[in-house]
Amino acid sequence: MVGVGKDPQAFRTIGELAEELGVAQHILRYWETKFPLRPLQRAGNRRYYRPADIELARRIHRLLNEQGYTIRGVQKLLKDGGAEPEASPAAIEPAVAPGTSTDDLRAIRAALAEALDS
Repeated sequence: MVGVGKDPQAFRTIGELAEELGVAQHILRYWETKFPLRPLQRAGNRRYYRPADIELARRIHRLLNEQGYTIRGVQKLLKDGGAEPEASPAAIEPAVAPGTSTDDLRAIRAALAEALDS
């Protein structure tokens, strides 16, 4: 892993952070447009992530990929400044449109089950 042996307070390049998190570099650049993740940009627009940026990226990654939050859910959580909650069904923002009925969800589930059986 790139960056192994680096001081925890050392800046990381986008490649090092992407490798640590297991995401592509373009994902980190996308997160910069959606979250308050603002690395330093030096000569040639190279990105250098400070320790605070690294911690925020780790938190975003954990919320999105381990706890199942949506982009909007993470934005709200970060805006509210709340502590990182435990993953629970009530804490995860639903991925269905508001107003979707139980019957609609059952029909979708049945269609998916049928497609998987084919």
